[in-house]
Amino acid sequence: MSARRSAKSRAVSRASPSPPSSPRPLASTGDEIGAAALGRRVADSLRVLRRDRHLSLDQLAAASGVSRAALSQIEGSRTNPTLSLLWKIAVGLGVPFHTLLGTEMSSKPQVLRAGDAPPMRNKDGRLESSLLSPAGANQSVDVYQLKFLPKGVHRSEPHGKGTTETLIVLTGALRIVVGNEANDLAPGDSIFFHADVPHVYENRSSHETRCIDIISYHRG
Repeated sequence: MSARRSAKSRAVSRASPSPPSSPRPLASTGDEIGAAALGRRVADSLRVLRRDRHLSLDQLAAASGVSRAALSQIEGSRTNPTLSLLWKIAVGLGVPFHTLLGTEMSSKPQVLRAGDAPPMRNKDGRLESSLLSPAGANQSVDVYQLKFLPKGVHRSEPHGKGTTETLIVLTGALRIVVGNEANDLAPGDSIFFHADVPHVYENRSSHETRCIDIISYHRG
């Protein structure tokens, strides 16, 4: 009797359907796809800009402070550079930041849809920067939306000589330190400063802070 029950139990066990497997995660999120596309545009732009200026990787590394290995990885689309790295490269090349993003000039009205420009992030991911200027806009001015996570801090090295920023706080609270001078901003406040010196952005609130940042480049 016991042997028959055991055999029946084994048969039921073999016949029982296995539990459904959990769905596989998608290979890439939309955000990852956008970052990859941005990385390819930066790679293409960097190769062209470096070639036009007859700069070797070693020469650009010396001018930008970005290692030769990192530059090679960026040109080969083997990495998605951080916001800080891109700024260093732009300064080393002597070009406006948006030039690295591969924007194209056009005489026709240009529309940049929400979500068309993938956000760029700093190293710890607590700052997200999105280009708002459509292609063909003033080549001496960039307009960005900045989003800082709670307690997010971004330390920016000097931009190119003569570069200025006008920043307007939309939500949250932001402290801007330019050189040794600190300024606390609330929603609706704005600040203008010369960005060719070290400067720091700090979200001092426990909520997300959003800003509009207008960057103007000196044309010598």
